Amino acid sequence: MGHPAEKLHPATYADLEAVPPHQVAELIQGTLYVFPRPAPRHASAHSSLGMQLGPPFRFGEGGPGGWWILNEPELHLGGDTLVPDLAGWRVERMPELPETPYFPLAPDWVCEVASPSTAAIDRAKKMPVYAREGVQHLWIVDPIERLLEVFALTPEGWLLRGVHHDDAKVRAVPFDAIELDLSKLWNKPAPPAGSST
Repeated sequence: MGHPAEKLHPATYADLEAVPPHQVAELIQGTLYVFPRPAPRHASAHSSLGMQLGPPFRFGEGGPGGWWILNEPELHLGGDTLVPDLAGWRVERMPELPETPYFPLAPDWVCEVASPSTAAIDRAKKMPVYAREGVQHLWIVDPIERLLEVFALTPEGWLLRGVHHDDAKVRAVPFDAIELDLSKLWNKPAPPAGSST
């Protein structure tokens, strides 16, 4: 499980930079959280979701375009450093990518792929930061339970707009211009063309 580093003073970005590259580190409210790299099932769901969203929303292939969809961007938000599994910015809000190795502008959408080591931090620590920074849409994907939770930001906080399970085909805001096939997040790849299996 992700755990806070044991320090008597608030952690700094230098502490985050000192974390070995085989781990993922985030700095939330002065506490450094260190996680193992994603497990294969987590990585597969994360990659598959990006592959479904990228063509229609980043490239306008079969969809409206107008989004940057990025894997594991480093976000610098009000003193916190977060690394969501996926994030998206509307091009109208971020016409160009920043020159810095991080993003100072909060995304319009974030997706966290839950794992036993990250789920509690995603919900208890990161969701409030995303709300504070005005992220409008948040998804949580759970590849073990095979579900997608879709949240929207309201003046009262996060509102759960839908929970989708297993192999459902769904339209989920802000990407409801296309039908998302959840089976592609957790099932095996299609067999090679011409294969009899």
